[in-house]
Amino acid sequence: MIDMPPSGALIRRDATHHELAEAVELLPALPPADPTDRYAIRHVTMLWLASDKSEHTRRAYYADLAAWLSWCARNGLDPLRARRADVDAWKSTLTVTGRDGLPRPAAPSTLARTLAGVSSWYRYLQSNDVADANPIGAVTRPKRAKASPLPALDEHSAAALLDHVEARARRNGTEASWRDAALVALLFYTGLRVSGITTATVADLGTDSGHTILRYTGKGGQRDFVPVVAPALRPLASYLAVRGERVGVPPERLTGPLLATTPHPHDTAKAGGKALRQRDVWQALRRFARQAGLAAADSISPHTARRTTGTLLLAHNVPVQKVQDLLGHADIRTTRDRYDAHRHKLDTSPVHTLAQLLAEHREPADRPEA
Repeated sequence: MIDMPPSGALIRRDATHHELAEAVELLPALPPADPTDRYAIRHVTMLWLASDKSEHTRRAYYADLAAWLSWCARNGLDPLRARRADVDAWKSTLTVTGRDGLPRPAAPSTLARTLAGVSSWYRYLQSNDVADANPIGAVTRPKRAKASPLPALDEHSAAALLDHVEARARRNGTEASWRDAALVALLFYTGLRVSGITTATVADLGTDSGHTILRYTGKGGQRDFVPVVAPALRPLASYLAVRGERVGVPPERLTGPLLATTPHPHDTAKAGGKALRQRDVWQALRRFARQAGLAAADSISPHTARRTTGTLLLAHNVPVQKVQDLLGHADIRTTRDRYDAHRHKLDTSPVHTLAQLLAEHREPADRPEA
């Protein structure tokens, strides 16, 4: 089981210097902090966590490092003296907890991600002359499957989901319903990671060359923008209009998160106005998918929308470089290998041509035998 420090150590993207220091202080197997040494390992570790990482990446790296350092502490091992054999021994113990609450061996993708996180820490220490070697460097890492295990919707299912949430909003006419319709439309029509949408503010909406655009923070903290096409702008504009009417300002003068929680009808302490959490998005998508009667409802996630965007574009012959740019992939192989849907490869497979060629020379299947 992966050991973790107390939940108070979980790190927000906007965590202060003091909060980061407190989180790093909880990590085991490292010498005590030395405030007089700017290159002390705990101080450098704090700077590593703070450098150009999204909240998601920071949390994942912190958890990966905590797992490794906890194993080192249990085995009396100085992490700066660790060797490849130690890492091999550690990775064989990594487990995850399934939905049934039982531990099971970590999947290859989890092992690869965990090793990458700890390796990043060692490389940062090396670049600051705090560590002499990276014991992760020579470790064999599991190969990731080219095909993503996550589902992508076909175009009919995606359209059914979008139609459902917008029709629901028109029936209800509520701020929350229009927000949900805007959320689903933005996910599917922009291909953004869910964090790019949940961290966006109203001020991130703008115009450029006659297009409505949404500025967002991508992976690694990079700022970028994406056009908001009419089918996504329609529910978004309706949502902002209803929200503006509630607070008594025109939509263009709204502030705060682009998609925000609404006031609780019976609890004045819950005034709304907070950014949606990724868990909120996850739960909402599954609920709407079930309501829309989608077969994939129980496996849908925010990443389903992103993968659907890339998959459908590639399946309809949009150049892979354009899809790579839209999805913000650093490596075109990620776009090509993990988003080029199997069904597209099936539809265009040369085996269909082979079947047609051989059919001309074979006996009809329904001809009675002599």
